[in-house]
This record gives sequence, structure tokens and C-alpha cells, in this order.
Amino acid sequence: MAQVSLRNISKVFSGGVKAVDKLSLGVENKEFMVLVGPSGCGKSTTLRMIAGLEDITEGQIYIGDKQVNDVPAKDRDIAMVFQNYALYPHMTAFENMAFGLKLRHYSKSEIIQRVNEAADILGIKHLLGRRPRELSGGERQRVAVGRAIVRKPLVFLFDEPLSNLDAKMRVQMRTEINRLHIRLQTTIIYVTHDQTEAMTMGDRIAVMKDGILQQLADPVTIYDYPVNKFVAGFIGSPPMNFMDGEVIKKDSRLYFDEGNIQVKLVEDMYQKVTPLIGKEVTFGIRSEDIYDKLFVSEAPPENIVRVNCEVVEPMGSEAYLYLNTGRHIFIARVGAHDRPKINQDIDVVFDMSKIHFFDKETEKTII
Repeated sequence: MAQVSLRNISKVFSGGVKAVDKLSLGVENKEFMVLVGPSGCGKSTTLRMIAGLEDITEGQIYIGDKQVNDVPAKDRDIAMVFQNYALYPHMTAFENMAFGLKLRHYSKSEIIQRVNEAADILGIKHLLGRRPRELSGGERQRVAVGRAIVRKPLVFLFDEPLSNLDAKMRVQMRTEINRLHIRLQTTIIYVTHDQTEAMTMGDRIAVMKDGILQQLADPVTIYDYPVNKFVAGFIGSPPMNFMDGEVIKKDSRLYFDEGNIQVKLVEDMYQKVTPLIGKEVTFGIRSEDIYDKLFVSEAPPENIVRVNCEVVEPMGSEAYLYLNTGRHIFIARVGAHDRPKINQDIDVVFDMSKIHFFDKETEKTII
């Protein structure tokens, strides 16, 4: 079994810099786990500790039932794919993929069989005689993945493997890695700073910030129920819109008052929101939950606000509208043909069943 268990692991570099702080995380057998977060959040350091490339300051790491804190990297039965491919330039693709097997003294026939099997899976059999300089970025990445596959390890570790590829190739390689996981049925731990990669690839996502795990859940839960403002703003494209204001009560109804705009809260939220009356909060709403009133057949008048359209970004199948309340700028994601004039005042509708509130001080989710 290829479970990976991290139990209160920390990494402190010289000078007292704490890269990872008491991280506990369980990765199930055959699971595709994604570690995601901004640069410097500790995700790559975590991966390197699992691989044995970084010493652990405190805590325990288990692969299967075996604690591996003091086990050398070569004996952990893991395979790692790096961001920079790490191919030997003087070797052919075949030789690069076979090198690790040769070091482990596999027979020539076994090496040929394993390399050919991996090359078939990745569609690179015709490239085995080429050297890295004769390959494109995507082809080099396939060779690097193939080098990991031939090992047939307990766990695959991917450290931002698509960062050096262009946008089209990243989409293609995302799909191929997903297919690879389905075909091989092995455990994968994948590090990225790209939330789109995280959402489209992971069975579960671990969101990190400043070395601390913020939230661990499946992609839909992370997106719909973020535990704090950081997760809400990091996951999603465009990111969630935030506005500061206060909850007020008028005629037995509750509203969010931004200063220049007001929107009525749905009654299902009253129980949780009532203690916030008169207090400053952060209001959050995703761009797809804001609609141009021209394209809404029926909308409660209390949820319609007038704003100024400052920028229109056509995206092909949709458009992003950058709207200004006078105090806050926010983004609405609308249909491709919904393109109001620049500096025009327009009415938009908020879907108030999809909103979030965050504590102004702790930034934790209230609702």
C-alpha cells in the first residue's frame, strides 16, 4: 500500500526561517493529492522532505507503514519529476529513462521492456533515439515522466512539472498526467502554484500559506466553502471579489452596506449574520454570481446595484467586466456578447444565495 502520512512535520532553515510549520497530512493509496499555494508557502519544501532531499526539523513521515525520516532518498521507493526536467544532455531519451534502472542492476531485457512500456503509455516511442536538445519542452517533460514510470515506485512526486511549458502544452500535459494516474492507479503528490492545475487534477487539494495548511478538501468543497479569505481569493479565476462594509438592519430585513451600494441578504443567512449587525465585515462574491441586469428576466430590486464599467476584457467564450462602486473595484464574468461601453453606468444583479462573509480581523469564513 502507498499511503503517505505527514505527522506534525516542520522545517526550519538556518537563520530561523520556518518553511513548514507542524503540517499534518494523509495521502490515501492511489490518491492524486495536490499541494497548492503561492511562492514561498512551503509546498516544494514539503515535497522534498517526502522525497528525502531535505531533512525534517521535527515530525514524522510514513510511506505505507514505514517511518522514513532517516531512510535515504534512494531507498524510499519514490520517483520525482522536477520542474526543469533534469535530463542528462549527452544521453538519448531511452538512456535517460533507463539510467535509474541500470543503477539498480536490472537486466538488459527488463530495462528494454520497461522503457518501451513507458514510451508506449506516453506516446514517445519514436523519440527514444533523440537527445534532449532535439526535443521540445513537452517532449522533454514526457521523457522525465517516463523516467519516473519505469521505476514503478510506490509514490510519484511532481514538483511544478508544467511551469516551463506554454499555455496550450500545459493544458495537454494536464490531461495526459490525469490519464496516466487513471491507468497506473498509483499515489501521486503534485505541487503547483497554479490553482487551475489544482482544481482540474486533484482528488483533494491542500492549500498552503506561510508553511501552514489552510484547508484540505476536494476541489468543489474548496471552491464553494473556503475556510478563510485567503483560500477564497486564491482558488478561482478570476479570484473572488471582496468588499469591506457592515451589516445593517432596516424594516426587519438585513442588508450588506458597502457605503455606496446596498444588497439584501437572504433570510436563510439571518441566524448567522444577526450577531454581525453594526459590525465591519468583508463581503465576498464570485464573478460568475454577478449578472448584467439586461440579461436577467426577473431580479429582486434590493439585489440590483448601479456601478460604473471601467474595463471590458473579451475572453472568447465570455467577457470580464471591471466594475467600480466608487469604493471598490470588482469583476463580473458575463456572456461573450455582453459588452457595455467603457465608463458607462450599468445595473448588475448579485446572486445573494452565493455570497460569503469573512471576519475582518481573523479573515475566517463566517458564512
